[in-house]
Amino acid sequence: MATGVTDRDRAKADRHRSLVREASRLFAQRGFAGVSLEELGAAVGVSGPAVYRHFANKQALLAEILIGVSRRLLEGGTAVVATADDASTQVEALVDFHIDFALADADVIRVQDRDLASLSPDDRRTVRELQRTYVEVWTGVLDRLHAGRSGDEQRMRALACLALINSTPHSVHAVRGSVDPSQMHAVLRDMALAALQV
Repeated sequence: MATGVTDRDRAKADRHRSLVREASRLFAQRGFAGVSLEELGAAVGVSGPAVYRHFANKQALLAEILIGVSRRLLEGGTAVVATADDASTQVEALVDFHIDFALADADVIRVQDRDLASLSPDDRRTVRELQRTYVEVWTGVLDRLHAGRSGDEQRMRALACLALINSTPHSVHAVRGSVDPSQMHAVLRDMALAALQV
């Protein structure tokens, strides 16, 4: 007999995603230490102990957020680079990709900034390794674009550009309501490409 995805499976997957989304929001607002499992459960309509059906503990939920986003960025950045042949188009696509992430996932950036140290040492190493590999995707494209520069200089440019874009949670908060997302994207894009000298 063939087995498929049941309504119960779908409901469990939806609850799992909701927990990750709400944990990102709450951790961004109050910090990892400032949020209880009971509050996380209440945010998605379950009791605190029901959270254990999805995650071993609160630290595992934080790991899901930060390792998950690091994997998503690496996979997405690699896929974006594969869609174009010339380095200039690849850089522009990487910039657009990362800006889209920063505008959509500002909470996750705040959690990363504040709570990376709350991960277990193994999970922290995993996040750092994924992030290093993502930066190397950028560095490789910059190497092709500006072949005369050293790898260290290219890496520094990539890191500075990512830091500029990742400042979005702070700048967006300051101008919310007066600048629409497409304007924010355009401004960040111009700044990022100028920083990379594209």
